Amino acid sequence: MQITSAMKMVSAAKLKKAQDAITAMRPYAEKLTELLQNLSATLDGDAGGEFTTQREVKRVLVVAITSNRGLAGAFNSNVIKEAKNLAEQVYAGKQVDFITIGKKGNDVIRKANTVISNNNAIFDNLTFDNVAAIADELIELFVTNKFDKIVLVYNQFKNAATQIVQAEQFLPLAPIVSENANNAGDYIFEPSKEEIVLTLIPKMLKTQLYKAIRDSYASEHGARMTAMHKATDNATELRNQLKLTYNKARQAAITNEILEIVGGAEALKG
Repeated sequence: MQITSAMKMVSAAKLKKAQDAITAMRPYAEKLTELLQNLSATLDGDAGGEFTTQREVKRVLVVAITSNRGLAGAFNSNVIKEAKNLAEQVYAGKQVDFITIGKKGNDVIRKANTVISNNNAIFDNLTFDNVAAIADELIELFVTNKFDKIVLVYNQFKNAATQIVQAEQFLPLAPIVSENANNAGDYIFEPSKEEIVLTLIPKMLKTQLYKAIRDSYASEHGARMTAMHKATDNATELRNQLKLTYNKARQAAITNEILEIVGGAEALKG
């Protein structure tokens, strides 16, 4: 009980920092996506270049984002289950490979699937630059035609008690449609709309991956805090039951001793 209670407090302290980070980042990521939509919706033809190329899906890359540590309830198993569902059901009959971020997912997935790389150390120093290097690797795998589709699987942070498993398409970019397309005419573009869009897309992809990992990191601490809270409550209940059982046994032993003494005293009188 003492151990789980201490782990709960540690996760609660880490959760506050992780939650602040993802909460502060979401408006930026949403605004960047909105800006890209406004710009690309006014372009003729294929606005996203090689990033929006829709190919026949034969090879799929699943990026499974889990944690390096357990004791977080169903946090890791839910992601692993969804990743396996993609490989066995959604993309059945196609070549499905994995890139894992997090030791727990890597340990399970590699037993039955091909893991081309794992990035367990990213959580030791979770910065945008470190995540951008992984995003560059994913972009390279797509534009060189090694994979036709890349999907991110992770836990989206809602609150400390709720994490939502997401299977989010990373590449190719879905066709961008914006209701605010007419407003894009108010901008003055330099050097050109096309170049700006093609510069923003890699930036948006890196931000998307960073947000997914940040979401997962906050979800991990929320799930662990909740799991340890429940474990502490269960341990407390078990302790109370054991204490009651012990007290009943002790009382019964004392009662028997009293009865024996009284019986002996009565026997002596007789």
